[in-house]
Amino acid sequence: MKNIVVIGAGIMGNGIAHVFAQNGYHVNLADISENALDKGLATISANLARMIAKGSLTEEQKTATLANIAKFTSISEAVKDAELIVEAATENLELKLDIFRKIDACAPENCILATNTSSISITKIASVTQRPGKVIGMHFMNPVPIMKLVEIIKGYSTSKATFDAVFEISKALGKVPVEVNDYPGFVANRILMPMINEAIETLYNGVTGVEEIDTVMKLGMAHPMGPLQLADFIGLDVCLAILNVMYDGFKNPKYAPNPLLVNMVTAGKLGVKSGEGFYDYSQTRKAETVSERFRR
Repeated sequence: MKNIVVIGAGIMGNGIAHVFAQNGYHVNLADISENALDKGLATISANLARMIAKGSLTEEQKTATLANIAKFTSISEAVKDAELIVEAATENLELKLDIFRKIDACAPENCILATNTSSISITKIASVTQRPGKVIGMHFMNPVPIMKLVEIIKGYSTSKATFDAVFEISKALGKVPVEVNDYPGFVANRILMPMINEAIETLYNGVTGVEEIDTVMKLGMAHPMGPLQLADFIGLDVCLAILNVMYDGFKNPKYAPNPLLVNMVTAGKLGVKSGEGFYDYSQTRKAETVSERFRR
């Protein structure tokens, strides 16, 4: 497989496009927004420049990587010659189902359809296509160019040939693929999100503040980033969406999102992407906590 399509030019999409392009694949990056495409390509260029500054990439390799990426605002045009499509749109079920209906109708018959979903059922996504055996989960971690793990999630009908092909291409990208079955949250988020939710619960109950919670987990548990800061980087809206998927899937109250998380998302405090979450990321107060608000 050499012709790859990535749908969605956001944080995950441009990261996935970056990794494929850097490894010599031809990538069509598709998004309905021309502005999102330009921003995604600018992010890829900036990340490649950082790699050059660190001595892990040459200018020639950067030029070749960018030359491997073409941008499209038409999904049908982007996928017409695709061998593998990786959908990396917002974590919204109806949006993903709509995208998979479209790409199933337009992509070549032998094309594999992968989703970067972090929690939504692969089987449910596959059910709206005419090729459920060729639908699979390919859950990259953020930031994609750095993180090695890829969860490879088999839906109920995913064929062995599809799984093997995606597993091997993940290794060709320099990633470490892990086989996972199709249950809400898969492995990474089934373990991570309850921890983040419990950290929010601890804050909500007034046990201590934002920085204190993160410090305990960093220094006491050797986590590179505390759970509240990590939630900000993931996006609080994404955390809420994943918890809702797990709560709906398992009907277990331990997955119910904390009211503080719900309120913050409702208020538009989504973390890094909005400039404020559990920490403030504005230009004047970059990465300062907003703990005082939670202590009132």
